[in-house]
Amino acid sequence: MVTSFLRQLWREGVVPLLKRPPAEQVAALCYRMADDHLEVLLVTSSEGRWILPKGWPIDGLHHHQAALTEAWEEAGVKTGIADSEVFGTYASMKTMKNGVVQECLTMVYPVRVMELAKTYPEQDKRERIWVPFENAAQMVREPDLAAILRRFPASHARDTQATG
Repeated sequence: MVTSFLRQLWREGVVPLLKRPPAEQVAALCYRMADDHLEVLLVTSSEGRWILPKGWPIDGLHHHQAALTEAWEEAGVKTGIADSEVFGTYASMKTMKNGVVQECLTMVYPVRVMELAKTYPEQDKRERIWVPFENAAQMVREPDLAAILRRFPASHARDTQATG
């Protein structure tokens, strides 16, 4: 009886205290109109996976501004307009430089791309590619990010019809 009490105390009392909340990251869902469909800009991670440009929040900037900064640094978005509202969130695991694995909650901000630069800060570290949203959803590993990519075109169709 004491053993089951201690197990329950450990499971319901101690373990929740030891779990850290997920770290927050911001991502830029960079998009453009190409011919008659929307495309999204993907970049490679340091491990070679296809991802959205993303990073840590930046002191002094709103999250959507930090996402726009990541779009510049990682994908070369020279001119873009970032939505101030989060379009979606997804969970992922990030391996830090010291080997520690950190759970992250990534907030995704749409960025309408007006101009890409030929040279940008991380051009030697990453590849970038424009792809239709459905293809992008198949290229990323995180299921929740794939769902965001599948949902985006329908929600932004009116934007592209007016300005595309």
